[in-house]
Amino acid sequence: MGSCLSSVIKSKPPLRKEDDRPLEEPLDTQIKGEILQSPNLKSFCFSELKKATGGFYHGYYLGGGNFGLVFKAWIDEHSLEAAMPNTGMPIAVKKLDQKRCQGQQEWLTEIKFLGQLCHPNLVKLIGYSLEDDQRLLVYEFMPNGSLENHIFGKSSDMQPLSWNLRMKVALGAARCLKFLHDEVNAIYRDFKVSDILLDENFNAKLSDFGLARDGPMDDKTHVTTRVMGTIGYMCPEYVATGHLTRKSDVYSFGVVFLQILSGRRSKEINRPPGEQNLVEWAKASLSSKRNGFQVLDKRMEGQYKIGDAQIALHLARRCLSKEVKDRPNMEQVVEVLEQLYIRKQWRHPRVNPAKDQ
Repeated sequence: MGSCLSSVIKSKPPLRKEDDRPLEEPLDTQIKGEILQSPNLKSFCFSELKKATGGFYHGYYLGGGNFGLVFKAWIDEHSLEAAMPNTGMPIAVKKLDQKRCQGQQEWLTEIKFLGQLCHPNLVKLIGYSLEDDQRLLVYEFMPNGSLENHIFGKSSDMQPLSWNLRMKVALGAARCLKFLHDEVNAIYRDFKVSDILLDENFNAKLSDFGLARDGPMDDKTHVTTRVMGTIGYMCPEYVATGHLTRKSDVYSFGVVFLQILSGRRSKEINRPPGEQNLVEWAKASLSSKRNGFQVLDKRMEGQYKIGDAQIALHLARRCLSKEVKDRPNMEQVVEVLEQLYIRKQWRHPRVNPAKDQ
């Protein structure tokens, strides 16, 4: 697999709904099988991507995730050949952390899903590199980076996102999860705020599919799997039993939506007791009409209307329901968010949360 492929095959077979290879099949055989199922991906030489990233230069470092480190790089827009830094079309190159025992499987899972799926709210996987022990993935470049940076103000030159932009981002992410659940029969499994990337128009695109799983088949209600994910985003029943369902993603979406509304992290040990766990604090606040609006990010004051805020907070609370049956499905989530983002007029006056309490 070390040789370079100079062209991208355009044909694309139907996506397999379930991995029917035996579990004992060698990983190398699985890799070849998934790549054959994703012929639209370009194979890059490791040396090409090393050149395109300036030797994985620290100045082009974009961030890190479950899989490894991500660098900005450049390729020719037409031929997709690697280009010198700062020339051609920008891309993002994710380099496997070779110390992680699950890294190769997660690399393969990304190819399995992103290599075969197409949706406006999915980050596009352009290609991969597979040489010796090197594993890399090549994605479209997202100019506005991760939602995490905007919500938590990691950079001083970033302006806080407006109410309307936050609703737009939440809607895009919800549409992608709905697509995965209803059309692909897949469970994202580790949905968190850092997985939402933003293009030049602040359209949300999901990335980092390393822990995604095929959903339950036939009359099964769940899949049983080793508990893997991010603390603060996993639903209680998955942590307790290892039973993974579509409603597990709904709970995780609820945490992310709460972060979008509040501007807070899921855990903040520097806050007063009772406010350190976002979900617990928010649930307690939302149980009181008088205190419910204190959950909202004060940087959005004056940007939303009282009816919209109430609908958004109620949706977050429903997604975070302890009882699985009480959570909405992602189609219902999308319907509510479409109301919040698309509707421009509302009869109720704007609310100032500080004065409302």
